[in-house]
Amino acid sequence: MLDNNQVTIVGVVDSEFVYSHEVFGEGFYVVDVVVQRLSNMVDRIPLMISERLIDVSENYIGRTLEAHGQFRSYNRHEGKSKLILSVFAREWEFVEEEEKSAKINQIFLDGFICKTPVYRTTPLGREIADLLIAVNRPYGKSDYIPCICWGRNARFASGFEIGTRIQVHGRIQSRKYTKKLSETEFEERIAYEVSVSKIDC
Repeated sequence: MLDNNQVTIVGVVDSEFVYSHEVFGEGFYVVDVVVQRLSNMVDRIPLMISERLIDVSENYIGRTLEAHGQFRSYNRHEGKSKLILSVFAREWEFVEEEEKSAKINQIFLDGFICKTPVYRTTPLGREIADLLIAVNRPYGKSDYIPCICWGRNARFASGFEIGTRIQVHGRIQSRKYTKKLSETEFEERIAYEVSVSKIDC
């Protein structure tokens, strides 16, 4: 297993399994896992898992699980291309709630800047930088992971050039936003990104 993309999450299952795709006769399904933040907010993270690892016909809503794997992306083409992100589970187990008093959500990525960083400040003066990191996978594939940096990390990241190799530590966060489809139609969606706590290059 490549160690350039490592994720561990511990959270509560919050949906039934939804079929995603099949590879060489192996079906993959997605289930939502809710992970508590220290701020009492929650992140709702899609977990992709093989039908060979878990009985996808069962309902596990309300149970706490721990999953280890990678944060992966793929492009879904619906008229125009959309980046779909999920945690790809390699190992998982159910855990007792008490075992994990603080819910875990951690990620490490080692990849390359593939888009010029976007640096900005909020109306309250908080510094933010948006990055897109390409993380290599075997067989010539890559995952494209959006990351967000704050404060000192944002200032540091704002100077990165395309092709710069970086390592980031952080957590996966979900964020709701409203997409305008037409003059009268709006749709609420969820975006996923890595909130960066530490960055090195």
